[in-house]
Amino acid sequence: MLSPGRAPLRLAAVLVALVLPVTGCSLLAPGPEPTGLSAGDQEPPPGTDGLERYYEQELDWSDCPAVECASLEVPVDWSEPDGETLEIAVNRVPAKGDAAGSLVVNPGGPGGSGVDYAAAADQIVGSAVREHLDVVGFDPRGVQRSAPVDCVGDAELDEWMGNDPSPDDASERVAAVEQSAEFGRACEETTGELIGHVSTQDVAKDLDVLRSALDDGKLTYLGKSYGTTIGATYAELFPERVGRMVLDGVFPTDLSGIEAAVGQAKGFDTATRAWAADCLTDDCPLGGTEEEVLASVKGLLQELDRSPVPAGGGPRLTEGWASVGIAQAMYDQGMWSMLTEALVAAGQGDGSALMQLGMTYAGRDTSGTYTSNIMEALPAVSCLDDGVDKDPQEWQQVVDEVEAEAPIWGTFLAWESLVCATWPVEPVEGIGPVEAKGADPLLIVGTTRDPATPYEWAVRLHEQIDNSALVTHEGDGHTAYMRQNDCVDSAVEEYWLTGGLPEGGELTCRE
Repeated sequence: MLSPGRAPLRLAAVLVALVLPVTGCSLLAPGPEPTGLSAGDQEPPPGTDGLERYYEQELDWSDCPAVECASLEVPVDWSEPDGETLEIAVNRVPAKGDAAGSLVVNPGGPGGSGVDYAAAADQIVGSAVREHLDVVGFDPRGVQRSAPVDCVGDAELDEWMGNDPSPDDASERVAAVEQSAEFGRACEETTGELIGHVSTQDVAKDLDVLRSALDDGKLTYLGKSYGTTIGATYAELFPERVGRMVLDGVFPTDLSGIEAAVGQAKGFDTATRAWAADCLTDDCPLGGTEEEVLASVKGLLQELDRSPVPAGGGPRLTEGWASVGIAQAMYDQGMWSMLTEALVAAGQGDGSALMQLGMTYAGRDTSGTYTSNIMEALPAVSCLDDGVDKDPQEWQQVVDEVEAEAPIWGTFLAWESLVCATWPVEPVEGIGPVEAKGADPLLIVGTTRDPATPYEWAVRLHEQIDNSALVTHEGDGHTAYMRQNDCVDSAVEEYWLTGGLPEGGELTCRE
C-alpha cells in the first residue's frame, strides 16, 4: 500500500531530493544581489483581529547541527486564537553571502519535512541562490517535529502498509473497509484535537506567521509536489503577501478525491510504460515487448498476493509493499535499472531489494522504525482537505471508474483512496480554484511525464492564475528544478534573483 491518503502519491520531492543524489546545476553564476525583494511587514492581514501576538513574535535562533533552528507559536484552531497553541519547528541555512531575504521551502507530502529538506540546501537550490538567500524550512503542523499526527505503532504500521491493495472478492472488500475505518479511528484517538486542524489552509496561515517572523514583507517560496498545494493556498488566502513563488509539480487545490486518483493513476501508467520501454533498450529480463514486461510485473504482484516472499529479515514482501516499491522507482528514472533488478530478484523468491524501495518511500529503516510520520500525516491532511463523498460499501464502483481510465495503476490507487471515505473527521470547506488576484507573478513548473503530478495539472493552475508563467520540462520523473536540467534551473533562479520571467510567459525545456 503506497500510502493511506486520498492522494497517496503526493510525497515525491522529499525522496528525490534527500535520498537520491541531486546533481542539477545552474547556468547562473553568483552575481548581483536579488532585486525587488520586499521586507519589513509584520502586520496581520485584515480581518485577523486577535492574532497580533503571533504576527509580532520573533524567532529565537539557536545552533543546531549544520543549521540554525527555532520554533514558531501558532494557534491549534485559527478560529480561536486565544485557545491552545502548538510549536512549529523551523530551521535556517544562512546565505553564503549577504542575505537579501529568505527562501522558504517545502518538499511535498503531505507529511514531508521541510526542516530536513532545508538542511540539504546545497543540494536543493543552486549556488547563486545559496549566495544571496537564506534557505528556511518548516515542518507543517502535524508533521514530524511539529505536533506530529500519530495513529499506530511501527508494527501496526507495517501491517497497514502491507495490506491487500486489490481486494478480489466480497469478503476481502469488506475487510478493506473495516481496516480503513479502524486506521482512521486510531488516528483520531491517538492524535486528539489536532486531527481536525491539520488542513492545508491551517498550514498556509502558519506560513504567513512564519513570513512575518522572518521579517519578510512578501513570501519567497519553493514548493514541490504537495508543497505546491500549500503555496497555491497561501496565494489565494494572502495574495498581497506573495513574492517570488515557484510551484514545481503541481497538485491543484480544486481536485476532488476521485479526480486525484484518476489523474495520478494515469500519470503512473505513463511512467510505468516509459520504464518498460526503457528496459527494452538493453535486453530486458522481464520480456521482449512492452506488454510482456507489464504482464510480468502484474503476474509477480498476483503471486505475491497469494504468497508473500522473504525480504531480508523485515516484513515479508506482500503485494502491497511491492506496489509501494515499484511506485517509488517511478519518481526518478535514475532508479529504473534498480527496479528491474529488484523485480527479477523478487520473482526468484528474494524480496529484499523491492522491499528496500518500499521502505524508502515509507520512511522505514531496516530496524523496523519509521523515521518520520509521513504515512500517518498524509491521510490526516488529505482527508481533511478533500473528503470522499462515496459509500465505502460500494467502493468497487469507484475502483471500476478509476481502472477504466488507468488500467495499470487504477485499482491500486482507487483502493488507496478508500481511507478518506471512512475518515472520522469531517473535511473543511475547500478554497476551490486559485486566482490569487493581486499577487505578484508566480512561476509554475510542470514535467510532461511526471507520474505523481501530471503535467496537465500545472497547465490547469497556470490557466487559473492570470499573473503566472509556465516552465514546461519535457521529460520523466517527478518535479524538475535541480534535477539535471540547466534550462529549468536557470529559469527558476533568474526569477528568484531578478524577478525575470520567461518571454511570453511560457518556456519549454527539453532533456
